[in-house]
Amino acid sequence: MGYSTGPGWLLSAEFDYLNQDQLRHGSGPISQAQVAALNPAANQEVENDTINRYTTLGAAYSPNSSWNFRVLLPYIDRSHSTYGGASNPLTPEQLSNANVTGLGDIKLISSYQGFLPTRNLGLQLGFKLPTGHYGGPNASGTGIVGSNPVSFDNHGNSAGQLLDTSLQAGNGSTDVILGAYYFQAVSQDFDAFVNGQFQTSIAQKLNQPGADFRPGNSANVSLGLRYEADPHFVPQLQLNLTHKTADQGALADMADTAGTVAYLSPGLTASVTHNTHVYAFVQLPIHSQLQGYQLFPHWTATVGVTVGF
Repeated sequence: MGYSTGPGWLLSAEFDYLNQDQLRHGSGPISQAQVAALNPAANQEVENDTINRYTTLGAAYSPNSSWNFRVLLPYIDRSHSTYGGASNPLTPEQLSNANVTGLGDIKLISSYQGFLPTRNLGLQLGFKLPTGHYGGPNASGTGIVGSNPVSFDNHGNSAGQLLDTSLQAGNGSTDVILGAYYFQAVSQDFDAFVNGQFQTSIAQKLNQPGADFRPGNSANVSLGLRYEADPHFVPQLQLNLTHKTADQGALADMADTAGTVAYLSPGLTASVTHNTHVYAFVQLPIHSQLQGYQLFPHWTATVGVTVGF
């Protein structure tokens, strides 16, 4: 999409689809039956799949070419299935399902790109606020059968139990976000860019002994190349690298939440009018090194629109 250097407003809407339909360990896939067989004597939980649908509305304002202020409001629609208290072999009646819908955690991000006359180097400072329902005993969003906003199907060994905090619409954490970006024309038709972002929790609502949760730190770096021979249709290719440390606390799955992943992401931005653009991306994982046993997508998809005025 590039980075805006002109004053004014920019409204955006984005939809992301992420189907975590394969279980992975380290750098390769592993089946649910293999995980259940690792400890056949224990009634352990074995995750089956998680489908995430994120709709994010955004509003950004630039008072001048140096400053930008943005707010992002996500709406979460998530379905999850798991073999709760599973024994080997796994059977369909062991499968339980949960659905989560509602407002997620809002982000406020400010950017400054006045360091260079070309306005192509910027720094970011932002916050993630605990606006979404979060899990845990006696906390907003506690997931049991028939509760709101979390509902469970009335079958399977997990029915009536708390939904994992990491699967809730929010996680009860206030985070600080630090970022930087740089873009530069490398030829008449090509434009290259790099951006990085680091996010860490600075305060948690789930902070009671025995019922605490702190999300792991995350770091993301993206490298990309845009082909701009035709300003109406701009294809681009990104390499996305992400690293996450393990979640912490009594409500965290510390063994199965850390890892490093690399994605290759082709995409296209199209100009509908002078101030309106639509875009679409597909994100393809090309490498993973995950701790424990984690659900992972074969691909993800993003579509969106921006309108400036």
